Amino acid sequence: MSRERILLVEDEQDIQELLKFHLEHEGFAVTAAGTGEEALKHLATQNPDLILLDLMLPGINGTEVCRRVKSRPATADIPIIMLTAKDSEADIIAGLETGAADYVTKPFSPRVLVARIHAVLRRPDPEPAGSASVPVLRIGPLTIDADRHKVEIKGKDVTLTCTEFRILHLLASSPGRAFNRQQIVDQVRGESYAVTERIVDVQMVSLRKKLGSLGDWVETVRGIGYRFRDV
Repeated sequence: MSRERILLVEDEQDIQELLKFHLEHEGFAVTAAGTGEEALKHLATQNPDLILLDLMLPGINGTEVCRRVKSRPATADIPIIMLTAKDSEADIIAGLETGAADYVTKPFSPRVLVARIHAVLRRPDPEPAGSASVPVLRIGPLTIDADRHKVEIKGKDVTLTCTEFRILHLLASSPGRAFNRQQIVDQVRGESYAVTERIVDVQMVSLRKKLGSLGDWVETVRGIGYRFRDV
């Protein structure tokens, strides 16, 4: 039985060795790279099952590596988990918007990281193109076209990440209904996706900003989660 392959991109040697030890102990086949350039060179010839990517790298940083991986058809489907010492909303959003599947903030427990890796690798594949058509949602000046993955406000395009779009479509499809964070994760990422509530909150901050004057239509329900205003 073949082992799942992980490309570990980490420039700090002690952290790299520690992570490699834990991952190999869990049965993964690990290839380590110390720079973004080295990681991209490896990806030119081999595709791992998952990339564990430090953001603070010398030369090409982790965010740029993620962007390049997701822009190439040959590597776009490889899930990426970011490792970062940064925990500000802007840093996390920047990483997630480039296509990362999850992030873990340093310092972290290797056991927690391994659990995240298993969860991401178990994530179900997205539905294939050509599925049944989904009705276009029109709510006041807001239009959400799921088939075209397109959002407009008063006819002007709003650029959302895949996750932001799915969250908006979920909430707007049931205006007035409150969803807790785990329900949101289950709907937009798959029930096997292990995630902290923080990621949902970060995605909501970004979504509201992009919706501009309609941002307050995405309401926080204290003690529960979020809902789309019943307008």
